[in-house]
Amino acid sequence: MSAEEPRVFALGGNGSTLAVVNSFRPSDGAPAKNAVVTARLIPLAWTPLGVVVGDGWQNAGIALGGLFDWIDRTFPPEDEHAFVAPARDIELLARIGWESPLPERIEPSTVLNLDDLPDDVAEGLAGPTAALVQCAACRRLAPRDEFVWKEKQLCAWDYHAQVFGKRGPWRNGPYEAHHFETLASCAYVAPPLLAEDRVELVCSLTGVDETTARAVIATLLAGDAERAYMAVRLVPEQGFAVLRELGTPASA
Repeated sequence: MSAEEPRVFALGGNGSTLAVVNSFRPSDGAPAKNAVVTARLIPLAWTPLGVVVGDGWQNAGIALGGLFDWIDRTFPPEDEHAFVAPARDIELLARIGWESPLPERIEPSTVLNLDDLPDDVAEGLAGPTAALVQCAACRRLAPRDEFVWKEKQLCAWDYHAQVFGKRGPWRNGPYEAHHFETLASCAYVAPPLLAEDRVELVCSLTGVDETTARAVIATLLAGDAERAYMAVRLVPEQGFAVLRELGTPASA
C-alpha cells in the first residue's frame, strides 16, 4: 500500500468518542519530547442497531510526552465501551515519526490498526455518518431526529422506556381518524427494548398505502379491544408498527 495514501491510527475510544491521529512527527523541528500530537476526536453513538459515526470531529492537541496519561484518563478501563491501541505500537510510531495525509472521511480502509477496533465501531465506520445530539434524558449521543418525544431529542433506550412504557399513549379499541394525526413516531422499534417493558411487536406495515394500513390497524385493534395497543408511525420509511402490551385479556 502506498505510503502517501491517507491513513489514521486509532489511539482508543469509548462510548462517545473515537480518537485517531495521522502524525507523530514533531513540527517546526521541535525535539520529539516537546512534540504535540493532534488527535481527531470523532463522535460515536451506540444504538440498538449498531454504532453510528458523527459527521464531524474536533481536534485536541496533546503533548507527546503525556500521551499515555491522556489515553488512560480519556478511555479508562472501567468504561465498558473503552478500548485502546497497544502501547508498543504507539511507541514505535512515535519513535519513527510516522505521518500520513489526513483522510477526508474516516473509513475502515483508512484505519492503520483496524484490528484494534471493536467490530461495532469498525462496522459503524463503514456506514453513513449522521448528525448526533445528546439525549435529553441520559445525555448519551444519538442520531438527530430518530427519536423525538414532546419536542425532546432522545436516545432509543429512553424513547422506548418513556413512550412504550406503562405511561405511553396506549389505547383499547380501534383508532379513529383523528388518532392517526397524533401518533408517536420514530425511526424504528427495537424488539429487545420492547421486551424489557413487556411489550411486543404485533406487525409492521411498510410498502402499503396509508389508507390500507389504517384499515388493517383499525381491524386489528377492533378485534382485540380488551388489550392495550399502540400504533407507531415509522419515519422515514413511511410505515407503521403496531405494538401490544403483554398480558392476559380481562375476560380470560
